[in-house]
Amino acid sequence: MERVLDAALADARAIEAAGASGIVVENFGDRPFAKRAGPVTIAAMARAVSAIASAARIPVGVNVLRNDGAGALAIAAATGASFIRINVHTGAMLTDQGVIEGDAAGVLRERAALGVEVAIFADWRVKHAVPIAELDPEQSARDLRERGLADAVVVSGTATGSPADPARLRFLRETLPGTPLVIGSGLRKENAAALAELADAAIVGTSVKRGGIAGAPIDRRRLQTLLTRFRGG
Repeated sequence: MERVLDAALADARAIEAAGASGIVVENFGDRPFAKRAGPVTIAAMARAVSAIASAARIPVGVNVLRNDGAGALAIAAATGASFIRINVHTGAMLTDQGVIEGDAAGVLRERAALGVEVAIFADWRVKHAVPIAELDPEQSARDLRERGLADAVVVSGTATGSPADPARLRFLRETLPGTPLVIGSGLRKENAAALAELADAAIVGTSVKRGGIAGAPIDRRRLQTLLTRFRGG
């Protein structure tokens, strides 16, 4: 656990020093993922998030893979994290963990009961997943925002490191005007300027790691280059 904390804090320092606007902590090393995390994972993540939140001066978010919104919310409430990411917040998706169902009602009621101001970043048609039935794209997007009450909508590609489809971002901008849109995967220096015109923010992993390898430590120079291009510098 000490090695995990050392690595997490080193990444957090590099992210903040590069000028990023926030940090997302997730249990990416837990592959293969369970649908919902066990007590050990929740406890370990709470310890890591607490250490990062205490050291960082920028907002910290939590994503408990594969889809533990309640666990992420509990961690955020205990540590003072600002937001959580939920891969399947409404509806149901077929994934490599089987069928995953959203629990927007449970998460929102728990947030109200806890009395915490934690934003929900929810994926629309998340990566490594497909709908289990044909869905009306417009209705599913509206359900996520208007019935699931997501604070921001995340758009990813088909897999880790896969670029988000610009057409999806344009569609959501038209369908959900005024909704914060977040790129959830595949942002790199080559597409940063173009995608920045379609989204308000981005969650970045693979392209800012050493050698562009998912799970490797943060490469501060890669991140700085990406931030400059995404922000139009």
